[in-house]
Amino acid sequence: MLRYTLRRLLAAPLMVLGVAAIVFSMVHLVPGDPAEYMLRDIGSPEAIAALRHSMGLDAPLYVQYARFVWELAHGNTGVSLVTHRQVSDEIAARFPHTVELAVASMLVACAIGIPAGVLSATRPNSAFDHASRIAALLGVSMPTFWLGLVLMLIFALRLGVLPAFGQGGPPWTVDGLRSLVLPAVTLGAPSSAIIARMVRSSLLEVLGADYVRTARAKGLPEGRVVRRHGLKAAFLPVLTVMGVQAGSLLAGAIVTETVFAWPGLGRLTVDAILKRDLPLIQGSVLLFTLIFIAVNLLVDLSYGLLDPRIRYE
Repeated sequence: MLRYTLRRLLAAPLMVLGVAAIVFSMVHLVPGDPAEYMLRDIGSPEAIAALRHSMGLDAPLYVQYARFVWELAHGNTGVSLVTHRQVSDEIAARFPHTVELAVASMLVACAIGIPAGVLSATRPNSAFDHASRIAALLGVSMPTFWLGLVLMLIFALRLGVLPAFGQGGPPWTVDGLRSLVLPAVTLGAPSSAIIARMVRSSLLEVLGADYVRTARAKGLPEGRVVRRHGLKAAFLPVLTVMGVQAGSLLAGAIVTETVFAWPGLGRLTVDAILKRDLPLIQGSVLLFTLIFIAVNLLVDLSYGLLDPRIRYE
């Protein structure tokens, strides 16, 4: 396992550099000039040209990319073109809020998806199974921003029981929990549907295996057969989906944070795109890449804990 982990860690910088090159090329292909945006009201053409030169935007793309990689190799993620603060400081200020929202959303997804999938698998073709499949289809199909607006309309505007925008405080306070409910449910609903479908299909396959039939023939209670013999074996593909969903929740909260005015990294990235803040865009995307790499590595390593037959060569 140690050799496998080291190989994955050594491959991570190459993946980051590849993603950095793609992002660097894409943000420069988008129309617009950060210098013109920053001096759109008071800047003359000479002032805009001077600002562009001071930011290094008048250099060829390969020079800008080489400068970016050199600074990144020395631990410098650059300075925001808008706030003139270190990109690392901007991200560090917003990232905990995104983690808070992603963790809450993952708890919602697991709390809904795993029980629904288990009940559907143990009661196939029942009324609950049909209702669960329809609900999962709706959960995957409906747009996140639409669900957020509907929940906001019902629980914030009509009933007035939950706040519609912003963060009320730390998650261990009442106001913080109340402000976290709507965005967490909005972001976790599609993931709960995916997890429910995966749990159902995987558990149905396992419950039809020979060793499960043998456990039933020995007289073990059905609940114990499902918990000890079924779920553990069926959880490997579910764990893969949960890992992908966890990375997606961290990196894909852009729409939800924008709808609910949540002060996280997703909203910061949207603002950076609108303002053409290139260093901040690159720093955010690189962080998302590192998150996906770390989550996938942890998921791969956890396979050996769930199934001792798995060996890493």
